[in-house]
Amino acid sequence: MRLSSLFMPTRKEDPAEAEIASHKLLIRGGYIRMVARGIYNFLPLGQRSLRKIKTIIREEMDQAGAQEVLLPGVQPSDLWEESGRWEEYGPELLRFEDRKGGGFCLGPTHEEVITDMVRGEVNSYKQLPMNIYQIQTKFRDEPRPRFGILRAREFIMKDAYSFDVDEEAAADSYDEMFDAYSRICDRLGFDWRAVEADTGAIGGSRSHEFQVITDTGEDDLVSCPDCGYAANIEKADVPATSVDTVEPSDELELETVETPDQTTIDEVSDFLDVAPEQCIKTVIVLADDEPLAVLVRGDHEVNEIKVRDYLRDELDRDFTHLHLAGDQTVREVTGAPVGFAGPIGLDMPILADRAIQSITDGVVGANDANAHYTGIDWSRDLDVEAFADLREARGGDPCPECGESLETNQGIEVGHVFFLGTKYSEALGATIQDEHGQQRPMVMGCYGIGVTRILAAVAEQNHDDDGLIWPMPIAPFEVTILPLQMQSDEVVETAEQLYDDLQEAGVDVLLDDRDEGVGAKFKDADLIGIPLRIVVGTRGVDNGELEFKLRWEDEQTDVAIDEAADRAIEVVERER
Repeated sequence: MRLSSLFMPTRKEDPAEAEIASHKLLIRGGYIRMVARGIYNFLPLGQRSLRKIKTIIREEMDQAGAQEVLLPGVQPSDLWEESGRWEEYGPELLRFEDRKGGGFCLGPTHEEVITDMVRGEVNSYKQLPMNIYQIQTKFRDEPRPRFGILRAREFIMKDAYSFDVDEEAAADSYDEMFDAYSRICDRLGFDWRAVEADTGAIGGSRSHEFQVITDTGEDDLVSCPDCGYAANIEKADVPATSVDTVEPSDELELETVETPDQTTIDEVSDFLDVAPEQCIKTVIVLADDEPLAVLVRGDHEVNEIKVRDYLRDELDRDFTHLHLAGDQTVREVTGAPVGFAGPIGLDMPILADRAIQSITDGVVGANDANAHYTGIDWSRDLDVEAFADLREARGGDPCPECGESLETNQGIEVGHVFFLGTKYSEALGATIQDEHGQQRPMVMGCYGIGVTRILAAVAEQNHDDDGLIWPMPIAPFEVTILPLQMQSDEVVETAEQLYDDLQEAGVDVLLDDRDEGVGAKFKDADLIGIPLRIVVGTRGVDNGELEFKLRWEDEQTDVAIDEAADRAIEVVERER
């Protein structure tokens, strides 16, 4: 491709709406343009990289035995009602009616549609296992789309669904997809982790996220450098051995102290001259409309997912939604503003994180504005229904697998695999006749990769102050040739000959044939991030040499003109 013919509208300044590097550089480099908030055009450079990402995904999915289909983006409401998710999914599901009043949605995911298709065609265990995938545009009406294509409303995703006769076979399918995703992440050049994760609105019993490690990731992760354990902090277990339970003390006296305008843990601990670890936070949670209190140590955070799972799995509490109570609700159920709520005298169930049992002479809110209790003895003063692991894990906590200290990272989720079980096959009646002649629901798995999110994640992990730094496998072009003096016949002829040789060898090459200054050519080359830059200048041509430089290296190398094409092909094949 000749740059003079390429639609590549670069920009010198960062866009005002962009907050992170990938968003800024993908716009400045002419890869994307915003149409509406969370909705983007992909320009030629962006589309070329997306096509290469899709190719890698397709190769690995095909190798794993999956078959590609294309499902509709518009889905009928009756399938979602059949699965029970029409109302459950929430406002992210964009619902609408056609001209006849029929209910539809823009598909954010395809469990219902794929299960409906398979139930109509598959009826025997002999037709299984089956794994079907697609690469398609999806839409989720995100309340706060941000960070460009990292959290967009419209996006391209690869989703696959496996169907098996039993859980053992389904576990094998899950493992095959886990391995395929690992190979995809390796081929994309990521620094990544596969972490245990919550299943969320998709459902299921087993789940891993594939997280790209960055400084600006949306997700907080913990991992063990010793045994390799890794999990999202929403899922990471904090072992009971991390708590040293203290015995009750007869010497402690409960006392009310004035704490005017001290509403945060830091403010209260400074005001009372106690460590944050001595304070106890009382967090009000609503399970549907029923309030309950969750107690955590002052330096810890409540993990809503652990609270949800404990209520459902251990206490058999039946509810649809669980969320933190707002300020007005906190005042209504405790009698105090946020910052002064406490567990003493509350007329509601109280759960506590296990770390509360390690506190002596604790501090809690007094359910009265500007007052706290000191001298708290957890066994004497707290009417706790149950102690459990209810907090977010963090760096320094012991690994639940080996006991060594966990490390904290930030990550961008680019893929997610779910063991669904029979959640959708039972709801939609997707059954097969097994080898004994019995009808049984198919056991399913679900496997998603954010194709456009990968583009942002690669950019986030691979850039510098001058621009993007694409890994060779997904760069829009593998080589860029920069003839510096377009008025020189020798420079132009050398550049053109190298361009023809590389094109003939199957290299994706971009020739900057614009009549622009040297500075502009170098700046654009760095900004768009093509891996190998070859400079053709009068001085080099006179000496029979061209200048080679990899985008991620500081030093350049002089290469003989008659060896340039072979050397460039060698570099491209090595880095692909």
